Amino acid sequence: MTSPRLPPAILLMGPTASGKTAVAMALADRFPVELISVDSAQVFRDMDVGTAKPDRATLARYPHRLIDLISPEESYSAARFRTEALAAMGEITAAGKVPLLVGGTMLYFRALLHGLAELPQADAALRAELDAEAARLGWPAMHARLAELDPVTAARLHPGDSQRLQRALEICQLSGRPMSELLAESEKEVPPYEFLSLALLPAERAVLHTRIARRFDEMLLAGLDDEVRRLRAQYRLSLNLPSMRCVGYRQVWEAQDGLMPRTEMRDRGVYATRQLAKRQITWLGNSFTAEQYDCLAADLAARIGERVGRFLGA
Repeated sequence: MTSPRLPPAILLMGPTASGKTAVAMALADRFPVELISVDSAQVFRDMDVGTAKPDRATLARYPHRLIDLISPEESYSAARFRTEALAAMGEITAAGKVPLLVGGTMLYFRALLHGLAELPQADAALRAELDAEAARLGWPAMHARLAELDPVTAARLHPGDSQRLQRALEICQLSGRPMSELLAESEKEVPPYEFLSLALLPAERAVLHTRIARRFDEMLLAGLDDEVRRLRAQYRLSLNLPSMRCVGYRQVWEAQDGLMPRTEMRDRGVYATRQLAKRQITWLGNSFTAEQYDCLAADLAARIGERVGRFLGA
């Protein structure tokens, strides 16, 4: 006797500006899927322009779960994402539909598929100490220190990625072990689904870079500067909060406060977004087994639709 098939679920992963949302909506038009956002920036309420969050009309037609969950003053974790994503997947499956998880936060995808290691809790005093050292030595020097303590983690982090560098160093000091080892020991808590994992990757990086620049320009025209001003007036924010560390928001904030010339804000925002895309592509190549599709292909949605149809037997 053959075992019954697990319920299906689809993962649609890719770097920023790879066209994930458009493909997800095309799939929703053809198949009985419900969308779950896998995006660590879109969880924040009132952060719409700089996160490329779908507008209200789009969300009304194509509802996304796990969007607009928390205030920009709060923090969201991979552990919370896993809990809430699995709950949403269960509800969708019970309703006779298929969960379609779409986004670019690779840590969340990894947490969903493999569970989470037991990592030390944040230590405010140690973080303050690390921040002070970074202010004195610079984050590239802190990256070099991490390369000695945890070369595996350092290899996938950019020297300017202060938030993740700080956390990796904190874990090393609190646990006495590299974060990469702790993650490798995490239990393989694979959810009870048959996953179809799809990765949207660019055949030509230069074309993706052009898309990134165009989208950042569109965000500026759509009022990203005003959005940051409204957020700062409405909430008690600082550059140390995860919300304001999001690409685009940090650069606009620094320009507003004169920490960088406004003439440099656009180029720095584009560069930071390109670095984000590079990290996402590296994660996809190193941490996931997924079917790859050229996100620049004119027939991308059709090809993925055909593959999903075979997967669902539709």
